[in-house]
Amino acid sequence: MCTTCGCGADEHQIEGDSHTHDHHHPHDHSHHHASAHQHSVVIHHHYHHTGDVHHHYHAGIPQPDEQDPAGPVAGQQRLLQIEMDVLTKNNALAAHNREHFTAQHILALNLVSSPGSGKTTLLTQTLNRISLSTPCAVIEGDQQTTNDADRIRATGVNAIQINTGKGCHLDAQMVHDAAHRLDPADNSILFIENVGNLVCPASFDLGEKHKVAVLSVTEGEDKPLKYPHMFSAASLMIINKIDLLPYLDFDLNACIAFARRVNPDIQVITLSAQSGEGMDEWLSWLEAQQCA
Repeated sequence: MCTTCGCGADEHQIEGDSHTHDHHHPHDHSHHHASAHQHSVVIHHHYHHTGDVHHHYHAGIPQPDEQDPAGPVAGQQRLLQIEMDVLTKNNALAAHNREHFTAQHILALNLVSSPGSGKTTLLTQTLNRISLSTPCAVIEGDQQTTNDADRIRATGVNAIQINTGKGCHLDAQMVHDAAHRLDPADNSILFIENVGNLVCPASFDLGEKHKVAVLSVTEGEDKPLKYPHMFSAASLMIINKIDLLPYLDFDLNACIAFARRVNPDIQVITLSAQSGEGMDEWLSWLEAQQCA
């Protein structure tokens, strides 16, 4: 996570709503949000920023001064406590999300990657292949724009956009609010496309069943070693854009070996979302997870 990051404000505004959502603890939901306007909904999260460093605080957590009067050690201790408080709160809400998904037999997957890995193309191609037989829904996370959500909706699948502003990842609160607005069907797959970032999303549980790390062959085979926490947290690594292998200096076997060095249990699928090569193995993996 960021040095001072607990990205995710308790209060956030849903465009088109006249109210804010402020959930301070896990709780049971017996209500359903109206979905008539879900296609145009964008959730905006607002953060406090100072200079080039972004500070994200939850209500009730004291904000540290830029220069703590008690000295640098005390200041670092306060930052550490804030981070611990934020993660504790996030994990509690993530557990609530997971209970909700489990009760409805919703397979929630957290897709994580660097920007430009091809997550959205992989997602659209996946939806084009399975959405007629398997109910699907998508939560899209981006700092700005609804471009990716618009691409998803073009497949006929319901999607909701979360714009995080300068925030660098999704958190459990954001997914909680988006999922209740989206209201995915029982026995469905909920794809959560996280903000492009291989650092912070590794620390923030969203309530998903699996993290799926998407790595493009254009990024270099040593990414699992550079970002070990993400690949350690992921159940599956998808190596995308393998149609470009003849034109690149990318060692596929080394990449897989590096990933298994940090996570011996990680599964690996190589594919090209563009050409379709390897997509059947990915779809078979999805089917197996639904049956698990």
